[in-house]
Amino acid sequence: MDDLDRNIIGLLGADARMSVATLARRLKVARSTIQARLERLETTGIIAGYTLKLGEGARQGRLRASVLLTIEPRGQAGILQRLKAIAEVERVFTTSGRFDLLLQITCPNTQVLDQVLDQIGTITGVKSSESLIHLSTRIDRAV
Repeated sequence: MDDLDRNIIGLLGADARMSVATLARRLKVARSTIQARLERLETTGIIAGYTLKLGEGARQGRLRASVLLTIEPRGQAGILQRLKAIAEVERVFTTSGRFDLLLQITCPNTQVLDQVLDQIGTITGVKSSESLIHLSTRIDRAV
C-alpha cells in the first residue's frame, strides 16, 4: 500500500458511499486510476466490503461493555464456541498481557448485561472476568 491507497481508504472510511469520480477529484488523479486501485484493494482483501457506521443516535437504548477474560490454557476453542452462541457478544479479540480475550458486548439494559455476564462466567475454562461499561464515545476513528 502506498500513500494513494491509504488516502483512498481514509476517504472511504469517512464516507463509504463516496463515488469514484469524487475520490478522483479529491485526490487529483484520474477516475481510471481510482477504479484500478479499488479493484486491487478489493482483490487483495485490503478492502473486505463497504458498510455503514452507526452514529450515537442509533446506539441510544443500547448498553455497550467490554469484558476481559482470563481463561484456562487450551480452553480457547471451547470457550469461543460457547461465546458464538451468545447473541449479545459482538466481537472477541485475543490479547496479550494479563487477559486472554477481550469481548465487546451490546445489551438493551443492565438486566440483560447481568444475565450475559453470568452466562459467560459459567463457561467451562473461564477463570476470571472484568467488565467495563462504555459511557460515551469521545473519539471514533474506526474504519
